[in-house]
Amino acid sequence: MILLWGLPGDDPFDAVTAALAARRADFAVVDQREVLQQRLQLEGGDGLETSVWSGDRRFALSEVRAFYARVYDSLRLKKVASATQEVRAGVQRFENGFWAWADQADARIVNRPSAMASNGSKPYQTALIERLGFHVPETLITTDPRAAAEFWERHGQVVYKSVSSVRSIVCRLTEAHRARLEDVTWCPTQFQAYVPGRDHRVHVVGDEVFPVEVVSDADDYRYASAQGASCELFATALPIEVADRARAVAKALDLPVCGIDLRRTPDDRWYCFEANPSPCFTYYERQTGQPIAAALAAWLDDGAREGALRG
Repeated sequence: MILLWGLPGDDPFDAVTAALAARRADFAVVDQREVLQQRLQLEGGDGLETSVWSGDRRFALSEVRAFYARVYDSLRLKKVASATQEVRAGVQRFENGFWAWADQADARIVNRPSAMASNGSKPYQTALIERLGFHVPETLITTDPRAAAEFWERHGQVVYKSVSSVRSIVCRLTEAHRARLEDVTWCPTQFQAYVPGRDHRVHVVGDEVFPVEVVSDADDYRYASAQGASCELFATALPIEVADRARAVAKALDLPVCGIDLRRTPDDRWYCFEANPSPCFTYYERQTGQPIAAALAAWLDDGAREGALRG
């Protein structure tokens, strides 16, 4: 069986669900909205069995051969946010236990929490990416306003962004930011030398790669419309060595499914900025027609079938 854990209505989650249904795969959904009616239970019998209960539905975790999780902060769900502290603590225990199982399960997992944790430290990711052959921008992480100013002076054009997995808008420093440099005293901030070129988003699914070329005049194309800028996406092909390097990054990070952000410079150097362990791939799929959800469903289904034969 394939088990999906997330929020129906979330585009990537729904796309994978639909693709599994189209394959007539054996799958079930644990809806995160029902977390107040969910529990982990250790059950006896011929042997011990851990099960997830969602209301009156039971999922024996020993039967799960593939697992796709795309969950959000449950404390932001209305039912959970308005519950008592004791109830919220119970939700946290359930989710921690579910994630602990996912980290150790003998199954195809998208993605294991210990692997996704690498996205919580951009410096760690960057060091690994550089070792695998991609160029990376010169970077400064600091709480020293003077060091930030010197870095800016040395490179001329500089962007700043989050150090952690918290999503942030990538922006270039302008004179309007100069008075705010003192704020880094209170928050470690990542500055990078601006790299000119054309953005590419590469989704890795198992051994498959789905590259998209991004044509945009925004510093952060994800927010192009909000900045009054344009953005167009086109399916493209990568040089063989760049595609292999993207697969190597996914493998080294133990992320069988991820979204890798690249930029190709005018002198044909490939820079890599990060690997997203839970990409919103449907944004790219809708505009390019690339079958990313189908590939992810096939990877899960193939793993489930192989696991069933082994078990």
